[in-house]
Amino acid sequence: MGIRGELFSSKASTGKRTYFFNIKENRHGDLFMNMVESKKHGEASFERHSIIVFDEDIDIFLGEFNKAVDYMKANKKKSRFQPRSES
Repeated sequence: MGIRGELFSSKASTGKRTYFFNIKENRHGDLFMNMVESKKHGEASFERHSIIVFDEDIDIFLGEFNKAVDYMKANKKKSRFQPRSES
């Protein structure tokens, strides 16, 4: 770990999916978060989706992420066809 590598990693398994939260460092020493969703696809392979959030964007990202989570929690039991609010 360290230079250009993974500095921190955690995972959350839900049964159907596994989420990985990795903090890495690029060659310039900048930190970024790499979030990966992995789910089994067939018998032997996995489907993976990834998103990267850079250190300078993390506060804005977290603010909007928390708004989305709050919306999901408040509307958990409602129809999935509710119009979404734009901010």
